[in-house]
Amino acid sequence: QVQLVESGGGLVQPGGSLRLSCAASGSSFSANDMGWYRQAPGKQRELVARITRGGSTKYADSVKGRFTISRDNAKNTVYLQMISLKPEDTAIYYCKAEVRMWDYWGQGTQVTVSS
Repeated sequence: QVQLVESGGGLVQPGGSLRLSCAASGSSFSANDMGWYRQAPGKQRELVARITRGGSTKYADSVKGRFTISRDNAKNTVYLQMISLKPEDTAIYYCKAEVRMWDYWGQGTQVTVSS
């Protein structure tokens, strides 16, 4: 029903920046709440940022002031702009769409912050 494809991950030095993209298809994108999650090896998947269909945002305390979630409904895409990256930001980042009672996940994109 919904396909999500993340892109933009990669290797970056501490203090650097990356912009992740999540392209959605198969649903009415503008009606969906969207989120970015991340999972590091040995840790539970955690919420990084969330944006509602109305544009309201929420961030994990660990990324407030450094990450910005946004959406472009015309392009069916949600973004995560990440600045001042830290090694502890290293994880696989996943995009999630909340469609009524169903959640849909992308395949993930690797972000590695290392010197």
